[in-house]
Amino acid sequence: MIGERHYCVKEVAEMLNLSIDTVQRMFAAEEGVLVISSARSGARRRRGKVTLRIPESVLQRVYSRLERRL
Repeated sequence: MIGERHYCVKEVAEMLNLSIDTVQRMFAAEEGVLVISSARSGARRRRGKVTLRIPESVLQRVYSRLERRL
């Protein structure tokens, strides 16, 4: 996975013509997605920002799975 292209959520949303929120929900728990959290310890009331980086292989796997449903 190190040598492959990684996409940000906005790029995937544009490619699939979906909202950013939808893409985040789709890929947040997907195996192989890099989840980068900036949550600070002790910050109870605010959720930390979560950034996803989606490898091309994961994007292809999810897209194929969605295509089969159609």
